[in-house]
Amino acid sequence: MNLFKKNVTPILIGLALTLLCSYLVNPSFSTVKQAIERVEGIIYDLRLNATLPTTIRETDFNIFIVDIDEKSLKEVGQFPWTRTVVKDLVSQMVDAGVVVVGFDITFSEPELNPIDKVLNSNLSQELYSKNQTLFNELQLELDADRQLASVLGDTDVVLGILFQQDDNVQVGQLKDSTITLANPDVSPDSITIGRFSGQLANVDVIQQAAIGQGFFNSAPDPDGYIRRAYTVLEHKGKFYSSLALEAARLYSLADTVEIETKDIGSGLHSISAVKFGNFRIPTDEYGRVLIPYRGGQRSFPYVSATDILHGRVDPERLENGIALIGTSAVGLADLRATPVGLQYPGVEVHANVLEGFLQATKVQMQSADNQHNEETNLFSYRPDYWEAATYLQIILLGLLLALLLPNLGPLKMALLGLSVGIFVISLNLYLWFNQVELPLIQPLALVISISIYNLARGFFTESSNRQQIKSMFDQYVPPAHIDQMLADPNSVSLDGERKQMSVLFSDIRSFTSISEKLSANELKDMLNEYFSPITKSIFEHQGTIDKYVGDMVMAFWGAPLDDPNHAEHAVIGGFDMLKLTAQLRAEFVAKDWPAIHVGIGINTGDMNVGDMGSEYRRSYTVLGDAVNLGSRLEGLTKFYGLEFLVSEFTKSLCPNIVFRPVDKVKVKGKDEAVAIFEPVCKQVDLNDSLSAELALLDT
Repeated sequence: MNLFKKNVTPILIGLALTLLCSYLVNPSFSTVKQAIERVEGIIYDLRLNATLPTTIRETDFNIFIVDIDEKSLKEVGQFPWTRTVVKDLVSQMVDAGVVVVGFDITFSEPELNPIDKVLNSNLSQELYSKNQTLFNELQLELDADRQLASVLGDTDVVLGILFQQDDNVQVGQLKDSTITLANPDVSPDSITIGRFSGQLANVDVIQQAAIGQGFFNSAPDPDGYIRRAYTVLEHKGKFYSSLALEAARLYSLADTVEIETKDIGSGLHSISAVKFGNFRIPTDEYGRVLIPYRGGQRSFPYVSATDILHGRVDPERLENGIALIGTSAVGLADLRATPVGLQYPGVEVHANVLEGFLQATKVQMQSADNQHNEETNLFSYRPDYWEAATYLQIILLGLLLALLLPNLGPLKMALLGLSVGIFVISLNLYLWFNQVELPLIQPLALVISISIYNLARGFFTESSNRQQIKSMFDQYVPPAHIDQMLADPNSVSLDGERKQMSVLFSDIRSFTSISEKLSANELKDMLNEYFSPITKSIFEHQGTIDKYVGDMVMAFWGAPLDDPNHAEHAVIGGFDMLKLTAQLRAEFVAKDWPAIHVGIGINTGDMNVGDMGSEYRRSYTVLGDAVNLGSRLEGLTKFYGLEFLVSEFTKSLCPNIVFRPVDKVKVKGKDEAVAIFEPVCKQVDLNDSLSAELALLDT
């Protein structure tokens, strides 16, 4: 409970960040939604490329691209080719045993018949009137559209169609749709699906000759990348299959495609899956699937169209294959931006989707036969519960981090944040490998934001603590001490403790009479000029100022930082204070101020030190009998007519200092008298005459 009260602010901010990331799962503002989708796209691309195999995996389906490439354009001529060339191309593939042919191109305009061109000439009218039968036979014979149509029934052919948003584009007649609704009571207008009013189909004679038709519209994300593909679209109240889905239907010998929907309220229905035969492919609510890219460009075999036309391809290479006719030529502008390449042939996008459909049928057939299956459905998808799962993940992560991080140190905080981040990414990748695609940006953003906030808070808290230490001690602690405390705050304890220390008291003699001789401003100026160098001297000798009381200064050694030589530092500091007082005395006389003399008393012993006081005013000070003895020694300097006295306890810790014995005094609370001494000088400064004088005192 105490920890909660102490960290209530960071906990509340952590919970607020959790709510913010929960909102970002399905934001209501379109601008925010688009921004989230763009970042999700980047993360999706990174995840996809990171999990692609280093080598192209084997496939059970002979899917290949018949490429109208630069080589074909050079040998056959510029595209579009005459329909007789396309007829020969299809005939060659049929003869080689290709079972399904899909066109990623349209034949939307009839090819000009050379007989029609002749008949349009005025010179041919008389000739035509005499040879109508011959001209009619030639007209049929040289009709390239009919020639192409004549071979389309020799195998399963899917012609490409392109839907348009422009209602004015109405080219060609579509074949009857092969798509039905699993629930016939659902109105097509209530389904969330891509809708198009215009169409760009094929010449009627060609369109009706082929068994199948499929659109090749792309489904780019807001950043223009192709990550998803439509399986079905709506046009004038009817549903139509994509090129890949129609090719998969024909290859699997299914008669129709069925759309599964689910009620999402308000009279609307979303698409949940498409079925052909006994095979079910889960989709998103718009009937889209994530494209299962095998790798970069040319992950599928490419066969040059001109090589097929000129018989340069082994027929066994094409036997039982599925051919998708398209182009990789730059000039024909069928290159797309994808996660696996910025100039990726659009026809190969359809090949990836087609293989995903067929791989799904294989897996489902094996599952139905209860066979051991090491392969998986290639399609990753967002399940119906993706929002609930993401919300749950965010809430659990938010509670964990919001409650734990504020109680940890910086290192443990960083390690926990990193560990949770790795867990979130690992879980997302695990689900991805099991064909479940869940958003990563929101939970990952939550982990990063809460971790960064707490790390920043810890940094600023530490900075505040450093500033607090500085502001608390810089008035009475040496600067070197402050630097050391800031470098290692754990070395500082403001709590009360009992330890051996040395305390110094210094008082100006006859201060009352001095103050009577000076005005208030003069007295203030004199004390300021006195205390400033005295304080500096104490700091230079590692002492801590306890307080100033009138003309008295109290200092101690050994806290807040430990000082094993506290007694010696205190005595040497006392020497320097006497030296400074002599200098100040001469300066004060020169200013017509009274001459000053001081008395200094130092004692060493166990004292209580800490931050003491009330809620209104506190002070870092020392208390105890040893402190009282130090104050009494300063008072005794007047009695003995000396400037400096220390106790036997201080003397015992100063082997490098010379002392003169003075007396023994009875201390209140103690049975035995305490010996007191006058510090004379440092051992290194002892001369022969002074040494001889001190020797007499020992006799």
